[in-house]
Amino acid sequence: MPDTNGAPNSNPKPNPNKPERPPLLKKSKIIADNTLAGQLFPAVRRVSSTSPSSSESHTTSATNDANFGFGDRDYVYPSFLGPHTTRSRVKVKSTSKSQRNKLELPARGEPMPANLSCEAKVESKMKPKPKLKAEKDLNALSIQVSSSASSALSGSSSTNFSNARRPSAHRYSWILLLLKFLCTLSVSHTLYLRNEVSKLQEENISLRRACGHVDLASAGIMDLEEVNSLVYFGNADSRTVALYMVVFILVIPFALYKYLDYLPRIMDLLKRKYTIKEEVPLKKRIAYVVDVCFSVYPYAKLLALLFSTLFLIGYGGLALYAVGDGSFIEAIWLSWSFVADSGNHADMVGAGPRIVSVLISSGGMLIFAMMLGLVSDAISEKVDSLRKGKSEVIESNHILVLGWSDKLGSLLKQLAIANKSIGGGVVVVLAERDKEEMEMDIAKLEFDFMGTSVICRSGSPLILADLKKVSVSKARAIIVLASDENADQSDARALRVVLSLTGVREGLRGHVVVEMSDLDNEPLVKLVGGELIETVVAHDVIGRLMIQCALQPGLAQIWEDILGFENAEFYIKRWPQLDGVPFEDVLVSFPEAIPCGVKVAAYDGKIIINPDDRYVLKEGDEVLVIAEDDDTYAPGLLPEVNKGLFPRITDPPKYPERILFCGWRRDIDDMIMVLEALLAPGSELWMFNEVPEKDREKKLTDGGLDISGLENIKLVHHVGNAVIRRHLEGLPLETFDSILILADESVEDSIVHSDSRSLATLLLIRDIQSKRLPNKDSRSVPLRHSVFSQSSWIREMQQASDRSIIISEILDSRTRNLVSVSRISDYVLSNELVSMALAMVAEDKQINRVLEELFAEEGNELCIKPAEFYLYDQEEVCFYDIMRRGRQRQEIVIGYRIAAAERAVINPAGKSKQRKWSLDDVFVVISSGD
Repeated sequence: MPDTNGAPNSNPKPNPNKPERPPLLKKSKIIADNTLAGQLFPAVRRVSSTSPSSSESHTTSATNDANFGFGDRDYVYPSFLGPHTTRSRVKVKSTSKSQRNKLELPARGEPMPANLSCEAKVESKMKPKPKLKAEKDLNALSIQVSSSASSALSGSSSTNFSNARRPSAHRYSWILLLLKFLCTLSVSHTLYLRNEVSKLQEENISLRRACGHVDLASAGIMDLEEVNSLVYFGNADSRTVALYMVVFILVIPFALYKYLDYLPRIMDLLKRKYTIKEEVPLKKRIAYVVDVCFSVYPYAKLLALLFSTLFLIGYGGLALYAVGDGSFIEAIWLSWSFVADSGNHADMVGAGPRIVSVLISSGGMLIFAMMLGLVSDAISEKVDSLRKGKSEVIESNHILVLGWSDKLGSLLKQLAIANKSIGGGVVVVLAERDKEEMEMDIAKLEFDFMGTSVICRSGSPLILADLKKVSVSKARAIIVLASDENADQSDARALRVVLSLTGVREGLRGHVVVEMSDLDNEPLVKLVGGELIETVVAHDVIGRLMIQCALQPGLAQIWEDILGFENAEFYIKRWPQLDGVPFEDVLVSFPEAIPCGVKVAAYDGKIIINPDDRYVLKEGDEVLVIAEDDDTYAPGLLPEVNKGLFPRITDPPKYPERILFCGWRRDIDDMIMVLEALLAPGSELWMFNEVPEKDREKKLTDGGLDISGLENIKLVHHVGNAVIRRHLEGLPLETFDSILILADESVEDSIVHSDSRSLATLLLIRDIQSKRLPNKDSRSVPLRHSVFSQSSWIREMQQASDRSIIISEILDSRTRNLVSVSRISDYVLSNELVSMALAMVAEDKQINRVLEELFAEEGNELCIKPAEFYLYDQEEVCFYDIMRRGRQRQEIVIGYRIAAAERAVINPAGKSKQRKWSLDDVFVVISSGD
């Protein structure tokens, strides 16, 4: 409670039963002693709030507040003094005129209420200046902007000010809209009245003509057809209306372009909806819609051009009718002729018709140019689509090649030869290259495809849409080529392609042949693809062929003849007439083929190569043969075969050999295991490469090779660079039986770099050998002990001018041809053999089982045997007799090579013809390997 002096207690005690007293209000006063800051805003200072002198003053203030009727104390507090101490925000409320009238000021002699003293003094100061009547409202709004006011108060004040002015702007907008509506209505009514007048004049003319009182020529009507035309277009007044319409249509686009952004505001006013948020201008929205329409819908441009043409014809016809003297139909026809041929306007007479005709002709030329542009773009787009290989391939029973590599050329060549018998086929290539580049590279092959069509398409085999574009579901065989990346990346990509193929909804009709780079990745691809997948491991095929050719010189040429489609190859077919015939008789039943095995139906289609002679063919069995083509052989009558007497010579024992590996392949552990199975005990394998010895043992162990378990070969390690002569000179190159130059793993990503290293190593080794061992006569003792000592052909290859046999791995077939012509290497193996194997498996996936067994280190194998195993010198027998004698050794003789010939003959013709044989001849056989 306050004390008697009106001052509050220093330590007041709160009373919970007594209501809280409202806070004291701040008072303000005007400094009147000539201290005005200006005419509009008086100088104001804030007086600190103090308690009233007595409780009576509080009663008086409360009474005055009640008399004024203000419910909120903030309205009593002067707004120009800043925010209230207990309020975070100040709102300005305008007082209506009726409320201002109720506020009566006291008489001159009476005191003014405290809460209105400020306002009264301000009014008294402003009263002598009537010309500043609006300053009171401006003062109430402007004086609120003080240094102590917050940003929120300023924003609220500006918003209230704009809201205060908005009704007047709306009122002016409604006035403008009303004026525009009245003008439009007046013009429409005027046109309507003119039309009615025209109708009355027409009726008047018709009546006069019927009565015969008035001559039509004197009335100014020269054309009778014009009288009989439509009422709206039947007189001179209709041309005036047409002219107004032409002007109105011409002005509308400019008006819309200028005032288009105001249309949403007008719509909001009509709907009595007021929005303050920012919106995208209507022009930009329309431009965006047009842009999207043209980009999404392909025929939008043609429709827009058609609409523009029709609009120009109609608008031009209306303009010609307005300025001419013909009918409306004639004006439309003239407009079309001007649009179609811009030279037709030269015959127009009169200023108006000429101007209109020139404008129509100009529009026609513009439309014609746009039409030419659209047609040109459409043709260019179609040609570009065809050029880039984006069109769909509508083929069936074709071979699909996915990917691009250096093997593609030889692969296409083999496929073309395979399809020669049927007049050619269709091969579709899908790769991530431009179609023109692929076609140019294929054209550089300079090979006659013999009726086979090669279709190139640009796309990714990982995308289902691109796979469907090349009719993947209708292909009879799909070949997935390995990329030119390293082995792991190439196999990973092949795995993704197989996953894409398994995702084809329509399914696959044919099988899939996948070229792999690493043998360790083969099981994963087969797991994903299932039974449709056939794999050909390129590194493994070349590695096994290199070993076989190193142990049996001359075998590379025989493999080329068997794998390629140019000579003889494997075929499997069923012959019902051979059911119940033993294999011994089946062997000599084909004059143009050589049976090699049987596909047994009872064993789920298992292929048995070199079966027992007593095996009898059953229903469903198929015969595996070596023939020139699938339609060139058929079983015939059994010939008379006389085995006769022949030497019973057993195979001599194997001798230890010394072999050198130059380079490091990623599957070198598999090659070592193959050598372990084929070489005699005591053999040595020298490994010369840049891999440290410790790392070699780790890599070989990680590859699954048990080094300590090797019994037949001994590993000899040497570290060095095969392209440095100093390093090679430290090796006893003249003592090796065979030298294998491998494509090094470090440069396997680049075929050119790999072949360059192999070629440099080959030249250095040959040069070192020639200086250490000069050429000797043919009577010198051979360096290697072989079972083919009595064959001059084999002996010549083994001696090679007293140098070791060198087997080079050249990946690029073009480089391989150069090396073969120069004859600096005995045998060159390249990716062309892999392409041949891929083509053969693509034509018949069953052949893959045959190749896997012949390439393996166990089971049946392809061998070269001397003639002394089958006949005597100069003995005259037919080839059938030799085949019968070979069966006594569990072998199938498939060909021979004469001592004076350069190449072996596989599946010779005239098998029943007698001829003399020499001991220098050799025979090519499929041996059981036991």
